[in-house]
Amino acid sequence: MTRILGIETSCDETAVAIVDNGHTVLANLIATQHELHRRYAGVVPEIAARAHIECLDLLVREAFVAANCTHDSIDAIAVTSHPGLIGSLLVGVTAAKTLAWAWGKPLVGVNHIEAHATSAAIDAPEPPWPAIALVVSGGHTSLYRVNDFHDVQLLGGTIDDAAGEAFDKVANILKLGYPGGPIVDQRAATGRADAVALPRTMLAHGSLDFSFSGLKTAVMYHVHGPGKTSGGLERLSPSDIDDICASFNAAVVDVLVRKTMLAAGAAKLRAVVIGGGVAANRLLRERMGEACAARKYTLHMTASAYCTDNAAMIAALGYHLLTAGRVSDLSLDARASLA
Repeated sequence: MTRILGIETSCDETAVAIVDNGHTVLANLIATQHELHRRYAGVVPEIAARAHIECLDLLVREAFVAANCTHDSIDAIAVTSHPGLIGSLLVGVTAAKTLAWAWGKPLVGVNHIEAHATSAAIDAPEPPWPAIALVVSGGHTSLYRVNDFHDVQLLGGTIDDAAGEAFDKVANILKLGYPGGPIVDQRAATGRADAVALPRTMLAHGSLDFSFSGLKTAVMYHVHGPGKTSGGLERLSPSDIDDICASFNAAVVDVLVRKTMLAAGAAKLRAVVIGGGVAANRLLRERMGEACAARKYTLHMTASAYCTDNAAMIAALGYHLLTAGRVSDLSLDARASLA
């Protein structure tokens, strides 16, 4: 048995987990910061980093209690080293390096997005690789070819607003609150998806990149008028807002499903994986399931507990990187970018 302590602080969730052999989750604790950022309708990096500092030590202690173990039984420490907010990442990386040095444990730096791409395997009886993985989160919308846990190839990514970011911005336009994804998804359930004509940006023929900035702008102009950024919301009824949410939700999901099917067809792979916070979206799960069934693809959807930012996926991928000999040293740096 190999037991990994995972630490995740890439954005606005402080998370600590303890996982055995990459799939048995003994503890998975998350401290959210939604209330701290709600008034700003988005994450404030300085506030996020400070909140990580304030609660990370306590979460580590609570994780050991929840897992009924001590640091002596930990075999390695895995930590998100990139990508993310640099101040937030530095908190987690510094803590992980300190613990690795103090306890004499190996250190494993983990790519946060690759952890999302492989998170569906945590509860799976067998790894689903090779597969096409769609990662949809607040800061990233990406397609990967996953050959193995330590062989993840980026096929396409976001060139402007990610899907989760677009959900937050549309929720802000409609004054629905923050974070926007769950609220828009909920309001969409009672709206008409064909009520508002919104664009589906596919970019160049065969492109696996994503762009949701134009879709967000189209919603803003529908609400306020062409070229306007305010003044139209008071004219809308609750049912009008539900219709806008449903139409926007359908436009995002259409693009995500089409691009994923395009990637799977081009790669000649018959397994599809979805991870990231937006992977909890009900319409996305429904439409992706229908598309995969029509093509006789196997769909592996990440369990809801591991969709949003969490440390279980960091510890799980950390285990596989450790067994492949991909160990970091105490010079490990936090990096904001994917590279």
